[in-house]
Amino acid sequence: MRTGLICKKLGMSRLYTDAGIHVPVTILHLDNCHVVSTKTKDKDGYSSVQLGVVNAKDKHISKPMKGHFKKNNAQPKVKLSEFRVSEENLLENGSELSASHFVDGQYIDASGISIGKGFAGAMKRHNFGGLRASHGVSISHRSHGSTGQCQDPGKVFKGKKMAGHMGAANVTVQNLEVIKTMSDEGYIYIKGAVPGPKGGWVLLKDSVKKSLPDNLPLPAGLKSVSDEVVNDKSPTENVEHDQMVDAPEASNENPEISNIEGCLLYTSDAADE
Repeated sequence: MRTGLICKKLGMSRLYTDAGIHVPVTILHLDNCHVVSTKTKDKDGYSSVQLGVVNAKDKHISKPMKGHFKKNNAQPKVKLSEFRVSEENLLENGSELSASHFVDGQYIDASGISIGKGFAGAMKRHNFGGLRASHGVSISHRSHGSTGQCQDPGKVFKGKKMAGHMGAANVTVQNLEVIKTMSDEGYIYIKGAVPGPKGGWVLLKDSVKKSLPDNLPLPAGLKSVSDEVVNDKSPTENVEHDQMVDAPEASNENPEISNIEGCLLYTSDAADE
């Protein structure tokens, strides 16, 4: 069992295959993902690694967290998350992970906080059919109807599907395919939709229901010294709103979408449609 990654959701775009078929993808960005601390089975009862992404300023860190980072001799991070790993896949503190941690064609599980919808009715929240739209219904067409029985049991059972708060909950989507990874820039292209809004944090892990490919990097896809010597500016920096730019070519392309000369990254809100 390997560690996962913490990525930021940038939005959705599309890639074209040689046959002209477009593949809808979600673009995720990995930024300065380092190992902050580790736990071992002998000392803590289980083995895991704590990852942190995006360097943070000291004034934005609380005193307890400052002590945590100082104890592990780590740079303060904006987002932290812990991943269970097997003992042979433990990593050293300070190790930096890259987008090459996942390979093209691999299936992964993505977890994120879904977009909050506020207070929603039973038809929207639970896909109820509602009451009749014509005769016999007095201004209660979208109501959920009866919620209980008679004097016995005389109550509404817990967990009854009713109107209430919808969204803003942790959601995991399984068996998503990795279309392409760009290790130098830190971009990961995932087929389909990923939970959460633009700018939200998404946790990626190896799929638990699909077999893993044989060419997975073990114990993890670590960033080498040669990978660190890259351009300071990413291809999407300083892009005006509603402007379209060409993302650079990937060094390791998916055979199914080989010879792709680039993909279009739409920064407009219409990219999600």
